[in-house]
Amino acid sequence: MRRPIARRAWIAFAAPRLLAAIGLALLATALQPASISQAQTEPLQSVVTITSAVPANARTARVLGTQRTGNGILIGDDGLVLTIGYLVLEAADVQVIDAKGKPVPANIIAYDHATGFGLIRATQSLGLKPAKLGDSSTLSEADYVVAAASGGDVNATMALVVSRRPFAGSWEYFLDSAIFTTPPLRSFQGAALFGQDGSLLGVGSLIIRDITDGEGGPPGNLFVPINLLKPILADLLTFGYSTGATRPWVGIYPIEANGLLMVNRVATDGPAESAGIRKGDAVLGVGETPVREMDEFFKLIWALGEVGVDVPLKILRDGDVVDITVKSGDRMKWLRMKPSF
Repeated sequence: MRRPIARRAWIAFAAPRLLAAIGLALLATALQPASISQAQTEPLQSVVTITSAVPANARTARVLGTQRTGNGILIGDDGLVLTIGYLVLEAADVQVIDAKGKPVPANIIAYDHATGFGLIRATQSLGLKPAKLGDSSTLSEADYVVAAASGGDVNATMALVVSRRPFAGSWEYFLDSAIFTTPPLRSFQGAALFGQDGSLLGVGSLIIRDITDGEGGPPGNLFVPINLLKPILADLLTFGYSTGATRPWVGIYPIEANGLLMVNRVATDGPAESAGIRKGDAVLGVGETPVREMDEFFKLIWALGEVGVDVPLKILRDGDVVDITVKSGDRMKWLRMKPSF
């Protein structure tokens, strides 16, 4: 019973200091240059609009929709465009808007679930200059960057890097050092993050209510670091996927609630559903190792081996603890990808 009282006392003590720190941060922000530099303006033209049409029977249609619009970044003279993969995932038709505002058909070149990147290639010249890949490892908290959607400087804004930290997504996704920025860019899907020298440092993935991973922080965006692309780019261009070991996939979409890892939904026809896992179950552990958070849950599964490995789960259901073994699968084979891809 004492812990809440102690916590309230700490908050009462710390609140004035927190407010002072916030005030100093706002003052520091106000003193920073508000305009985008010439070096940062030029690469804005490499950011293009992407539209995709997805069949109604696609696995991702219910969650991501059948008509998707976002951004991509031209990174090659041959029409190669980098984007966030969910924009083109399972798409039957993809188009890119060129410099004259004309839609140009594009082919899906690659998708990588581990990073979230997607690659497409326009079938005609876009009449634009490609962006230069930068080094996202040099990006630190409090650095100023430019977050940009297509449309030039009208749809670009100066942003502050608030955090570099791990991120786990319920779709069995994990980044070691995601980039979190504020203020939020509304057209964030596949948007570009440019550094002070105009080089590409990240690709937009999400808009987040609180980028401080706490309570009461500012909203912002999550960008996938560009350095994650470099080791797999050759594979993506050659094979359409990374040739590294494929992570086992179970098809559970969890949420963290009340100290438990709850099953929010399961993938239709996925491994977990086939094994009898259902919405409302709580995952207590992988084997005898307890879990409470998404990242540790995913890492324990991936550590078991490659696709096809048995995943022993300890499940809490209706007050009873049951053991269920899930035969892991390959998410890419479950998806209904365009045959040519």
